[in-house]
Amino acid sequence: MKQKVETSTIQKKVPNSQEHSQPDEVIEELKGSLGFQHLEDKLMHSVLESDKENVDDAKLLESSMDQGLGSFHPDLMMEKMVQNYQMAKDLTGETILQLLSSYDPDYIEKNIHIPEFQRELKQSIERKVEDLKNKGLLNQNNAISEKGRELALLHLFVQELDKLESHGLTGERVHKKVAVYGEKGEIKPFKKGDRYGDIHLRKSIRTAIRRGHNALHKKDLKTVERQSKGSMYVIYGLDASGSMKGKKLAAAKKAGLALAYKALQSKDKVGLVVYETELRAKVIPTDDFPKLARTIVDVNATQQTDMKKMIETSFDLFPDKNATKHLILLTDGLPTVGDDPKGETLQAVAMAKEQGITTSVVGLGMDAEGETLAQQMIEIGEGRFYSVKDLEMVDAVVLEDYYSYY
Repeated sequence: MKQKVETSTIQKKVPNSQEHSQPDEVIEELKGSLGFQHLEDKLMHSVLESDKENVDDAKLLESSMDQGLGSFHPDLMMEKMVQNYQMAKDLTGETILQLLSSYDPDYIEKNIHIPEFQRELKQSIERKVEDLKNKGLLNQNNAISEKGRELALLHLFVQELDKLESHGLTGERVHKKVAVYGEKGEIKPFKKGDRYGDIHLRKSIRTAIRRGHNALHKKDLKTVERQSKGSMYVIYGLDASGSMKGKKLAAAKKAGLALAYKALQSKDKVGLVVYETELRAKVIPTDDFPKLARTIVDVNATQQTDMKKMIETSFDLFPDKNATKHLILLTDGLPTVGDDPKGETLQAVAMAKEQGITTSVVGLGMDAEGETLAQQMIEIGEGRFYSVKDLEMVDAVVLEDYYSYY
């Protein structure tokens, strides 16, 4: 039986002893690996060097996408803030309000009903929107442009790489399954370096008897040569329901980028399924990092959770071959779609297991009922359950689960 894994068991603090690459070196690597088409070198360089203005623009666009805001309309924003500031702040988020208006959200709340301040606030938002349009980060309809999306992706990716590096998670890992946990193959004589767990006892005893030995000698021992199970295929199943909006979705995106980056470094293939009430996005397991990264950064949260369909969609994405196939589901609550959401979800996990797909669940702040369902899912799917309370740990948890299936 698989056990629930507490996030505290995998927190490994590693001194930040690695030096960061020089900005121009990172730019060349990013141009080759991410294939940015709309960002000029100067803008990429400024983000990598932490130029405040361009980093703030990237954070603004990134936060807006996490909140489900694809465009900026000053008149509508002002109307909502004047009518009900607390609701407007909850819908927009404090980061967006501050970066868009240049005012502290608490200051806005204290002065929002003063006419003079309303005019100043609106003018400040209008200036920022116009500035973003002049930079090409918004189009003429005030919607985030392709260049704006690429800037948000660049910032998200660099931020996540810096974090992985500081925690010592950027180094390569060797596939243990290739040599140790693969399928049984040819019987061969035992030699130095072979695992004792791979000794074929029956063959060894028969060899000893045939040689007239009363006890097993080292030269009698036979081992099973493990055959590689081939590449690992992993699919990241992301819950994009409304409750994931904001910081949870931001953490989930960073974890998705970390998973894609590390798995592709290890020559594995990564796919993606994004669900709420309906399928929002899917990517067949691939080694195309730019495609994965762009799809992940474009995710926004709406509506409810149909976990059954998320799991079933993965069936068709995994290859029909003898390989390690693993599904990592990231969610913050219970499935809410269907006649029997919990029962249908468990049935889908069982169907996945019949097709050789293991299932792990990463739960973000789940309640007791959600954790009970997650525990049932991983028992059926022979995976692991991680209960995550600290959103800063989501990427480390997702990577830990991936590494456990090497």
